[in-house]
Amino acid sequence: MRTHRFLTLITASTLLLAACGVGGDSGDSKSATNLTWASTGGQFQEDEKNALQVPFTAKTGTTFTNISPAEQSQVKTMVAAGKTVWDLANMSWIYAGAYCGQLFEKLDDPALDRSKFPPGTTGDCFVPTYRYANVFSYNADLYPGAKPTSIKDFFDTRKFPGKRVVYDYPKAGLIEAALVADGVAPDKLYPLDLDRAFKKIDTIKSSLVFAPSYGAIQQMLVDKQAAMVITVTARTIVSAQSGANLVPVWDFNTTDIGVLVIPKGAPHKALAQQMLAFVTEPAQSVAYAKLTGTAPARPEVDLNTVGYTDIQKKFNAFLPDRGTEIEQDKQWWIANTDALTKRWTSWKVG
Repeated sequence: MRTHRFLTLITASTLLLAACGVGGDSGDSKSATNLTWASTGGQFQEDEKNALQVPFTAKTGTTFTNISPAEQSQVKTMVAAGKTVWDLANMSWIYAGAYCGQLFEKLDDPALDRSKFPPGTTGDCFVPTYRYANVFSYNADLYPGAKPTSIKDFFDTRKFPGKRVVYDYPKAGLIEAALVADGVAPDKLYPLDLDRAFKKIDTIKSSLVFAPSYGAIQQMLVDKQAAMVITVTARTIVSAQSGANLVPVWDFNTTDIGVLVIPKGAPHKALAQQMLAFVTEPAQSVAYAKLTGTAPARPEVDLNTVGYTDIQKKFNAFLPDRGTEIEQDKQWWIANTDALTKRWTSWKVG
């Protein structure tokens, strides 16, 4: 009887482990070749599927489970519970930098060689998967006479009246633009003089619209409710494709990166890192850039090989003769975002 009870317990334990996928081949053999990918949804995620996931599946057999949205709060909840189910997430590098090793995995695959990427665009928990700019442009229909030609014009409501729309987040390019418009040399921007920046932005505060989403920015531009905008490359392109008669101003723009990060405790960290390395290879980065109008992460990729459309070329900050571009300082933003976001929120309602 005792032996029977012992064997019964062993059998029950074995079945339980098998159900959890532990212990050799008893689990779901497909799970080791399936990555769960969290992203933004919509066309952006469709572009990720077509340019990045489909060729990786063809090469390795790995399949993907796509979910959205990808939010920092979800990562925190999963990690705290010890039940991380995402392998890759498209979200800000600020989170990966601020919580590297705590909520996000450090990248240790040799294929993710930091020297392949532009200086200042990598961290222990992230490498860039594409590059974009915070583009300043104006609606030509609303300025039939004199045209804006510099970032100073964004802050000149007397000469160039009209609403200016920006994404409601301090890292969206407005703060750096304010400082350069106020006379700060672009190569001397960091550390950002926030008092000076907010003082400059105060001069146009009544003309600023803080959009809650990129979709809202697009709608305002198409409907001619805003005369000027500072927003990301892809959304500028889509707004122009949707009917907004936008003209970019290449006097000064900030540039930034998009990343895929690996949440702490991801079920397939090694495979996820292989996917990251694959994403940044020229073939995939070119395919993704062609769909989105963004730029490949690795500078050796010739932009002439991308096959951009005319409208994508019009708003691409990384083509020659595009004025002054400054990469947003990753370490400064990682260290200061929380405090600056609180100040930004308080300032808006003050």
